[in-house]
Amino acid sequence: MWNTRRNAIFGLSAGALALTLAMTPAGANQGNGKGPDKLIKLQVLSFNDYHGNLQPPGGSPLGLPYGDAVTTLGGAEFLSSKLTALRAGATNTVTVAAGDLIGGSTALSGIFHDEPSVESLEAMKLDVSGVGNHEFDEGLTELLRMQNGGCHPVDGCYFPDSPYDGASFPWLAANVVYTDSGKTVLPPTWTKVVDGVKVGFIGMTLEDTPTLVGPAGIAGLTFQDEVQAANAAAAKLQQNNIDSIVVLLHEGGFQTGTFNGCTGVSGPIVDIATNLAPSIDLVVTGHTHVPYVCTINDPAGQPRQVTSASSFGRVVTETWLTIDKKTRDVVRPLTTSTNHLVTRVNPDPAQTAIIAKWKTLGDPILNRVIGTTAEDITGGERNRIAETAMSNFVADALLAAGNAKLPGGADIGLVNPGGVRAQILVSQITAGELPGQVTYGEAFNVQPFGNVVVAVDFTGAQLKAVLEQQFVARGTRAQLVLGISNGLTYDWVAANAFDSKVENLKLNGVAVDPAAVYTVATINFLADGGDAFTRMLAGTNRIGITEDVTALIDYIAANSPVTSPGTNRITER
Repeated sequence: MWNTRRNAIFGLSAGALALTLAMTPAGANQGNGKGPDKLIKLQVLSFNDYHGNLQPPGGSPLGLPYGDAVTTLGGAEFLSSKLTALRAGATNTVTVAAGDLIGGSTALSGIFHDEPSVESLEAMKLDVSGVGNHEFDEGLTELLRMQNGGCHPVDGCYFPDSPYDGASFPWLAANVVYTDSGKTVLPPTWTKVVDGVKVGFIGMTLEDTPTLVGPAGIAGLTFQDEVQAANAAAAKLQQNNIDSIVVLLHEGGFQTGTFNGCTGVSGPIVDIATNLAPSIDLVVTGHTHVPYVCTINDPAGQPRQVTSASSFGRVVTETWLTIDKKTRDVVRPLTTSTNHLVTRVNPDPAQTAIIAKWKTLGDPILNRVIGTTAEDITGGERNRIAETAMSNFVADALLAAGNAKLPGGADIGLVNPGGVRAQILVSQITAGELPGQVTYGEAFNVQPFGNVVVAVDFTGAQLKAVLEQQFVARGTRAQLVLGISNGLTYDWVAANAFDSKVENLKLNGVAVDPAAVYTVATINFLADGGDAFTRMLAGTNRIGITEDVTALIDYIAANSPVTSPGTNRITER
């Protein structure tokens, strides 16, 4: 049963198209191909934001509506077995993903530049994926290596007798082009033939990817508007008589209902979905890590499924497309989608073997105890719109690195919350260590991107301008609050959403002088203007210091048992 909601609820104009809730009927395993001769059933299994989670992930990031079940979901062994179970009985099936399969990964995959992630996905029989922003974390050259094969240019071959041979599945990048030539960096589309009918898949990332990855690695690339790129790719598919079309888009939305719901959906996907061409029959999304099964009307006023499968292999979306052999097009009213939770039962032995293979190499590194913590240090990426202890802790570590490595030391440490990906918890036991002990792997999970710590000089006025840029709305977030090091304090005065001011800015209790020069230790991603902090580009005298994870490890080792720095450096009034 379809429930139509008022356009106004989602901020759409009166002439915009309606958005409706889509609750999939039970018993959707209909893909036996035994219907009328002119109809074909195609099962589309989809997931997104895998982020190298070979091992079962920890608790839920903030805002994911699973209830208590979240701590018993996910992991490669169980994602793979769920996919296998869902495929049983389906004559025609395809497995797809919507980006961020690699990058921002857990330690077991991240320290090996995500070769373990690719191997696990191949064993799951992934057919195709769109690129996400994290696929570009190490730059285009590394992404092309991940696709095409070859040993890492620095670390070499992890298994010399079996060098990395690339991904068996293609990544698609319909909206990522070389600026000079306009050619896509990876194929824009992929086609699967189903009972004589071609089904086209378009893959792409969000247009704002340049604000989320290091600029140096994507120099010379243009990230195009999602709607324009998808519609152009769809038109080309139609020119080749391909009328059943699926978009794999690494952009998404938010909702507050169950993992199979679509309550109060918001975010970029609403506008994108209402403008994607009617020729597109299904939109598989990602990026926000929020699960949903929605129906959003296309520009012709016809309902179209828009889905997301959360993150870290916790959910698989099963969509059934019915294709008319005569028209070669999807019969849209017969489409159903269901989100399935990936419970930790029936582990896939093939995945178990892959994990064991990489753990043999990784455990001696990851299980090394580097220090201890006396209390939980929480926050970071889990809450990007407020001051958190974990982000402040990392900023303290950056400042300490600057003071240890620079002749004149550093004055301030700054880090973006998206660069702080995990917490440090007393009860977190990953390798049999004692409560409160912190391992290399746990520290790596906090900062998995391999960023470089750099020192950059700012005047006091430039520093104030950077801090005020935290409170400017960007994308789906009203603000992004930087972690700041001990000694830096300020008041945030929010007159309104577009006129926020930083006042009473002090360093060690002394007012920051607008004309004086201060040395800031930060990560290269932020120094390069990442996360839309363009005012960071005003910095001068940039000097490289060390790797971010090394700075964190050194800080923990030197200050154990570490304690939480708290959240009293910013005063909101």
